[in-house]
Amino acid sequence: MLKKVTPLMLVMAVSACSTPLDRRQANDVVKYGKDTNAETSAVLIIPEGLKQPNYSQEYKIPALGAKANPQLIGENLDIRPPLQVLPMAQGTRVEDSGDGIRVVIESIDTDADLKQEIFSVLKAFLNQNQYGISLEDYQAGVIETNWIENEEVLESSLWGSDTVYRLRQRYRFDVSVRAHGRSGSIAMTLVDHEEIANDKVQEVLLTGEDKRRFTVDMLNNAIQYIGLKRQQALKAKKVRDSMGIDVNLEQAEESVYWVAEAKFAQVWDRLRTVLPELGFEIVDLDQTKGLYSVDFTNDSGFWSSLWSDADFSLEEGKYRILVEALNSNQTKIVLHDSTDSPLSAEIIKQIDNSLTEQMQQERSVR
Repeated sequence: MLKKVTPLMLVMAVSACSTPLDRRQANDVVKYGKDTNAETSAVLIIPEGLKQPNYSQEYKIPALGAKANPQLIGENLDIRPPLQVLPMAQGTRVEDSGDGIRVVIESIDTDADLKQEIFSVLKAFLNQNQYGISLEDYQAGVIETNWIENEEVLESSLWGSDTVYRLRQRYRFDVSVRAHGRSGSIAMTLVDHEEIANDKVQEVLLTGEDKRRFTVDMLNNAIQYIGLKRQQALKAKKVRDSMGIDVNLEQAEESVYWVAEAKFAQVWDRLRTVLPELGFEIVDLDQTKGLYSVDFTNDSGFWSSLWSDADFSLEEGKYRILVEALNSNQTKIVLHDSTDSPLSAEIIKQIDNSLTEQMQQERSVR
């Protein structure tokens, strides 16, 4: 039966006669790519008594190197430029070693589990592209896909069936995270490969460069998706950090301290902004110990107005602010003097209103 076609489809049919194999070869490779010695003109004969001319070496073809493959000529030579891994996601870089290509991924959020982040984003990437998963092992860090199929019409016939080329592949992702949890990596492998033309499986012997091209192409798509998700996560983190943090004054025995209703990292970052606003100069800090070393001088206008009606004032000098995670959503803040002794309850209560107000204030997202 005659098919209904448009002029556009006819143009596409004419331009789509080349196969994927043809696209990796030079034009007229069959005509000019034979394994024969190139014809050379005879050497110029110089009569005796005359000097030999100076021959230019500009177009001299160098000899093959020791590592060159002499079989890569004619139809066997792939003229396509090599693909490169593009670490487009924030916190990523490439490690190209002898055992393959790995994309190193650094953690961008200390509160997030890096391995869980990578696994979740990879699964979301496969799901978005409707790539099925045949194997998932979180402990081993392995994800294998089902067959991923791509079809291309090589020739469109007006009277019969089209010539269809199908590419079927399966990939494997290997995810590893170091013991400290701050960096990990993704490695990819092409597990299976089939090429089918007119429902007939083609005999294809992939070279190492062929496998690398397919793998790099898929890996770049995955890293691009990770980059998109990381941008969204960073934006959400900025919005979350800009929100006010509720702070309550607590007392236990001789100690008076604040409890902030937020995670340790969020409270720690907020204090870096709030402390200078309250007149404390940050001299040193150690997040692993949850310690701020600060200097206080009472000549600022803020503190002068704060202590104007009080019978006492906060003495100038060095202080230590200790930040400690009580649980996943609460953080303890303690103010000590330079000898690491807690301040009196009266002074802490006097500071409470100002500290609470600054911590609860919402900040603009930049």
